[in-house]
Amino acid sequence: MELKIEYFLWFSTFAHQFKQNVKIDTGILANGIRVIHQQVESPAAHFGIILNTGSRDELVKEQGIAHFIEHVIFKGTKKRKAYHILSRIEDVGGEMNAYTTKEETAVYATFLNEHYSRSMELISDIIRNSTFPEREIEREKEVIIEEINSYKDSPSELIFDDFDELLYDGHPIARNILGTPKLVKSFKREHIQKFIQNNYHTNEMVLSSVGNIPFSRFRTLAEKYFGEIPAKQRQEQRELFNNYTPGFKRVKMDTYQSHCVIGNIAYSAQNDKRMGMVLLNNILGGQSMNSRLNLCLRERNGMAYNVESNYTAFSDTGQFNVYFGTDRENLDKAIRLVKKEFKLIREKQMGSQQLAKAKKQLIGQIAISSENRDDLMLTLGKSFLLYNKIDSLPEIYRKIEAITDRQILEIANEVLAEQALSTLIYE
Repeated sequence: MELKIEYFLWFSTFAHQFKQNVKIDTGILANGIRVIHQQVESPAAHFGIILNTGSRDELVKEQGIAHFIEHVIFKGTKKRKAYHILSRIEDVGGEMNAYTTKEETAVYATFLNEHYSRSMELISDIIRNSTFPEREIEREKEVIIEEINSYKDSPSELIFDDFDELLYDGHPIARNILGTPKLVKSFKREHIQKFIQNNYHTNEMVLSSVGNIPFSRFRTLAEKYFGEIPAKQRQEQRELFNNYTPGFKRVKMDTYQSHCVIGNIAYSAQNDKRMGMVLLNNILGGQSMNSRLNLCLRERNGMAYNVESNYTAFSDTGQFNVYFGTDRENLDKAIRLVKKEFKLIREKQMGSQQLAKAKKQLIGQIAISSENRDDLMLTLGKSFLLYNKIDSLPEIYRKIEAITDRQILEIANEVLAEQALSTLIYE
């Protein structure tokens, strides 16, 4: 299981600073776009633009359009066709990518340091000058519909989307990021342009960079290629989520295994308890083989090949869940075992040595994961987007060490409370 950006953005920054005394420079352009850069000694560089816009910003009839834009934004600009966009980076050995989540969109590239100007100009051209040719739009609709259909063949992935619908019933967060085939087929150029006009704001954009150039040079390039974007601030705020009702649902599926997700709403990205929630998540079902749920379900009882827990923090809410797949005859027992682990961590306070070990394990995991500087660039950008700062090593170290066994117990009783849990089963 990979460490996911949205779960560990704050800690990943710590891990990288833990290894070396690095300097992170930040600034803001006249139009409100923020910039963040870390200079490192490496032949490879990483640059991206991160926007505080995702699928939860869509209207009902727009479901899937944020992700659709992520695809068609590469299909042509005022001066480049789709082939020339891809070749501009790939011809010099680099690569470009993008992603869409519930709350953000990112376009980014990896390249040799000597190609900073080329790469930043290209991403600027894509963001500012995409023309969204109708022929390319129609072709990409089929690609995305195939992507939607592929999820239907993968119950271990589909179940998370359905669990979002169960948890956030009726709220924009509940909607599938990919949309529906019917809605995807309805998208036109004017719909794309309207969504961009309504949701891309310069005060909610961050240019993030990790590479071997001085900050002064990066800032000059940022001003050259992004400084002329007209300033625009978000006027309307997102619809807040505050109406959670626990749910239970069983779905008949033609699969060999049963699949199950159990979870609850959790803390937002701005909540002080989010750090303790990250630690609790790692203790229960993090990437280590010695997580409590892995030891219980897999090692001691042989009931699941894959068991994991996940914590996702949004701007105003969050979600914690546990997923596992097991044979049908083991399903009820596996659920009981998961809830037994929840009960234990709710009722039994962790010892000081246990807690110290858990902290050390998490920091070690993230230190290793932060070797990937592509992820580091995105992590820095998202952290700056959310908090408008990057905490120093002493500040972060203090916050981690300040997590107490009593706080873990309090978080467990809030998030893992039996009566607050929702359950979705594919069987």
